[in-house]
Amino acid sequence: MHRSGATMAWNVFKFCTALRGLGSIMILLVLGVVGVTYYAVVLSNYGPALYAGGGGLDFLTALAILILFHSLLVMLLWSYFSVVFTDPGSVPPNWRPAIDEEGGEADPLVGSEFNNAVPSDPSGQRIRYCRKCNQLKPPRCHHCSVCGRCVLKMDHHCVWVVNCVGALNYKYFLLFLFYTFLETSLVTASLLPQFLAFFSDGEIPGSPGSLATTFLAFVLNLAFALSVLGFLIMHISLVAANTTTIEAYEKKTTPKWRYDLGRRKNFEQVFGMDKKYWFIPAYSEEDIRRMPALQGLDYPSKPDFDSQ
Repeated sequence: MHRSGATMAWNVFKFCTALRGLGSIMILLVLGVVGVTYYAVVLSNYGPALYAGGGGLDFLTALAILILFHSLLVMLLWSYFSVVFTDPGSVPPNWRPAIDEEGGEADPLVGSEFNNAVPSDPSGQRIRYCRKCNQLKPPRCHHCSVCGRCVLKMDHHCVWVVNCVGALNYKYFLLFLFYTFLETSLVTASLLPQFLAFFSDGEIPGSPGSLATTFLAFVLNLAFALSVLGFLIMHISLVAANTTTIEAYEKKTTPKWRYDLGRRKNFEQVFGMDKKYWFIPAYSEEDIRRMPALQGLDYPSKPDFDSQ
């Protein structure tokens, strides 16, 4: 029975490796949606209104929409490719826990992944060991079966970015969700009059191709806005509790969470303490130097847990 269960798990993880190839297609899909949206907003609708001149409310509206659209698009793409090209966090070669971690930093989660933990001290705390990578696992580290390696503070493997979301790129992923929601909401609102015109009896100006692109862009952006909003709300709640998607599932029977230090400190462990960097996919050098949590290896916990 145990053998068949292990075989089933192995087959599932083997199947997951196919997501690597799918991810490359998803990047092209993201760029395709951006291209369709750009054509509909800039080239088909508000660009011509802007270059028509004449001033007035239509000119000011088109100018405001185009400035905001391009600003959000730059931040969206910057955040997106930061997630794609940033290593989520790899375990350093020959990593070993510090003495204080051996005494009180063992991960309290309980599950199949932690059955390979090795005892670290007489108090019963354990340091986890990954048999797939043949190495010790730092606190909050998990093995990704798609990437085939352990990832620091792994949240999940995202097919859309062909990468894991972990300690070093989680902030960039959240900003990607944030700017995607703002951008798709703006596009949905700006194309709503043109979309409603499809159901009116009047004649709609424009070529059939531009009209079809406008219709498609509205539907796609509305769908993305609604779906991304759900993910954004979920991840905001995770950040507020200083947990990840994996940890939220693993600790569902645990009444207390050792890393929950309060909403502000939890937020700073993801976004840093320098407010100037909160809304861009980057960290200040000072934050990286003075905040070990941004390195993905050391996480402060509640004093009552440290004393146990």
